[in-house]
Amino acid sequence: MDETEFWEIVDSTREAAEGDPEEHADLLVERLTALDPDSVLDFARHFEARYNRAYTWDLWGAACVLLDGASDDAFDYFRCWLIGQGREVFEGAVHDPDQLAELLDDFDEEIDGDGEELGYAADEAYEQLTGLVAPDLGIPVPPAEPSGTPLDFEDDAALAERFPRLWERFRA
Repeated sequence: MDETEFWEIVDSTREAAEGDPEEHADLLVERLTALDPDSVLDFARHFEARYNRAYTWDLWGAACVLLDGASDDAFDYFRCWLIGQGREVFEGAVHDPDQLAELLDDFDEEIDGDGEELGYAADEAYEQLTGLVAPDLGIPVPPAEPSGTPLDFEDDAALAERFPRLWERFRA
């Protein structure tokens, strides 16, 4: 599976789910179970690589603005959700998290930002196809600390300064 096919699967299932994160995960599992187990593992590798790439202080800060705070777990689920938003949103946010102010049409912190189930979709599909737990993907474990310059998530002024467009749209 190449990157284009990975994003096509993410996009088509997201569109069919019409904004419902749980439905998106269910549709993703359904779509992946139509593939062979090796393709499901390829999808999982693509997902995991992007998940690790999004492990940055800046994206964590953006998640704090959008979610009005983000614990370790909330940031993990946010990164899954971000991948689920598709290539354009994901790449734009990784490049400049403040762009999320323009990239997101709507954002409801009650339902958006939590893609926990998306993170398990490939594992679930693999298990349904094979009856086995998915093997180790061979993806390097991310560092203990996010990449980039640490931020003080408790400092609203610093967050507003670092993410002016996000702050203006979602917190002002």
